[in-house]
Amino acid sequence: MALNIVLIEPEIPNNTGNIGRLALATGSNLHLVKPFGFELSDKRLKRAGLDYWPHISRFTYEGQDEFFSIHGDKKMAFFSSHGKKAHWSIPYEDDLFLIFGKESVGLPKELTEANEDMLYQIPLYSEHIRSLNLANAVSIAVYEGLRQLS
Repeated sequence: MALNIVLIEPEIPNNTGNIGRLALATGSNLHLVKPFGFELSDKRLKRAGLDYWPHISRFTYEGQDEFFSIHGDKKMAFFSSHGKKAHWSIPYEDDLFLIFGKESVGLPKELTEANEDMLYQIPLYSEHIRSLNLANAVSIAVYEGLRQLS
């Protein structure tokens, strides 16, 4: 049983490192879609990923076009604060791709508009916050998936 964590243009190396650790801990695959806001050799990425980084099942793509040309036929769930359905309503299944956008602006509008039927949000219960930290959001989504699949 494996889920696929996809980060579209991640910007913060610490988040990506933490998500890499999460991927390894949960048996998930990590897909990184360029451009990045850092280099994969960044010491902050390595520090957050600790000595686990070499063991992560990781794939890198030059851009969205490459990623979607390879995986466009797969089952996907897109995450956005603009989603209308809660993440616990996702029909989780083995090999599902969980798609997350960059920290500053989330997923590109063209992706959210083209995938409205697969667009989910993690509910927030305060009007004083607009989003969660990316690593926290990925953790919530992955562990909900594991809960449903177990």
